[in-house]
Amino acid sequence: MSSSVQRLQETGSALRHALASQDWAAIGELDLQCRQVVDEAMLEAVQDEAVLRLRMQELLDLYRELVGVCQAEQQRLAGELVQLNQARQGAKVYQLFG
Repeated sequence: MSSSVQRLQETGSALRHALASQDWAAIGELDLQCRQVVDEAMLEAVQDEAVLRLRMQELLDLYRELVGVCQAEQQRLAGELVQLNQARQGAKVYQLFG
């Protein structure tokens, strides 16, 4: 297995672990690393293109999952912000008449 294919696998594994623990800081760093590793893999001559293709597909599937989790987290946070804003508005009204 070529070094770039191995790094793809290692970086993808680290990204999956960070996603499972919802470590958003690590996900941001690993995303940059994944981009660099993919660029390197595309430039490097690989003996076994099937393995490279498989690792790239695994990474693509992981990114699809990551996007879904990020969208769900964004919606959850938006809901919390709406509730916080409504509570703050209610507190203002209460202070006006309290």
